Amino acid sequence: MSTRRNFILGLASVGSLLTITSPSFANDLRVQSATAMTRVYGDGLRFVAVAIAYSGIVSASDLSAKDFVVDGRTVTDVYPATSADPASRADSGTVVIVELSDADASAVLAVTPERSEPASTAPQGGKPQWKAGDHNISDTTWATPQASVRVAKVAAANGDTLAAATIETGAVTNLILDEFEQRVWNDTQTGKTLPYNLFVPKDYDPSRSYPLVNFMHDAGATSTDPLFTLKQGLGAISWASPEDQAKRPCFVLAPQYAEIIADDDNNTSAMLDTTINLIKALAKEFRIDTGRLYTTGQSGGGMLSIAMNIKYPDFFAASFLVACQWGPELVAPMVGNRLFIVTSQDDPGAFPGQNAVTEALEDAGAVVSRAIWDGTWSAEQFRFAFDDIDAEGSRINYVSFAKGTVIPEGESTAGASGHRNTWRVAYSIEPIREWIFRVKV
Repeated sequence: MSTRRNFILGLASVGSLLTITSPSFANDLRVQSATAMTRVYGDGLRFVAVAIAYSGIVSASDLSAKDFVVDGRTVTDVYPATSADPASRADSGTVVIVELSDADASAVLAVTPERSEPASTAPQGGKPQWKAGDHNISDTTWATPQASVRVAKVAAANGDTLAAATIETGAVTNLILDEFEQRVWNDTQTGKTLPYNLFVPKDYDPSRSYPLVNFMHDAGATSTDPLFTLKQGLGAISWASPEDQAKRPCFVLAPQYAEIIADDDNNTSAMLDTTINLIKALAKEFRIDTGRLYTTGQSGGGMLSIAMNIKYPDFFAASFLVACQWGPELVAPMVGNRLFIVTSQDDPGAFPGQNAVTEALEDAGAVVSRAIWDGTWSAEQFRFAFDDIDAEGSRINYVSFAKGTVIPEGESTAGASGHRNTWRVAYSIEPIREWIFRVKV
């Protein structure tokens, strides 16, 4: 299957701007091209490495981080690989990966001007600013990663020479993100058009069936850029990682909405049914098990997930709801659903909102397990905490992050910080991603 990633890797072999700063010798290993590499983090896309293609094989023993300088960046590691992917690290290879610190200020590729906070994050009683169906496009853009790399002349152990060079990156590889296909759904029932991203499991076998995870972004990611939902955080990317796919192969759907899909007055746009119809169509195109459909979303995307569960309570086998809320008087149809709900106690909207929602579900007969977690915990600590709440065996789990624990050091707690940082942490917790696949309708 041809993917955007394969196309970009093909471009990398064409070459890039190159200046050799040493004379040419027959046994020189010459730099041929350089590719900028990005990775998506909980807070968005970052420029994290450069892949340098050589004319011959380079051994790990020939490399030292001090021999590679990237202007304006911190080099943290240098090693051979068999392709322009850090996962192909090897003792020797024709590619050298130059890893860069993800903490460098210039690693962050999101460019966001000063703006007022969205109404969805305002305290209860605040007047909503956005309405379902509004075309309020995000003003965040994404910089193209570029770097200049200076490579010192190095004498290799086998007698070859790694020639000195200065090279500019000439292509870009976006790890995991490039594995998603960009498509457009034209819904004849609603008359709406919906761009979307689809991850098809590697080595897809139409003789077996697969689950599908539907991720829906927040209102702040409303955009005409079809890749925005993939760049902004881990909501879609985490399910498509090589590690997750090795354990839990699945399709991942990430629609890109150009309108507000749900608002604080409990209204939704026509994208609710458009998305449901898209999932039905994909289940006919591919071997997708309609008993193993799952939905997740952050903020407005979580709100639309709730609205979908209310309108179609038997459609999804389980839902992962992040930093969202809904009218508690409306949620009774979800009483039998399997839900994992995560908010932050620093979120002035979603935290009290989900307190009310879960209380309403309990009043309707549901059993809800509750816990308070620390957003700074390690993966092991999250695993222990998950095991504790999971042992209660409830169909609905409600976790709130303790005050201050999702907000990065030095960042203000004002405005929407507690809201946005909820999904920065939530989608990194693997046990929740495991949990969602347990049930089949």
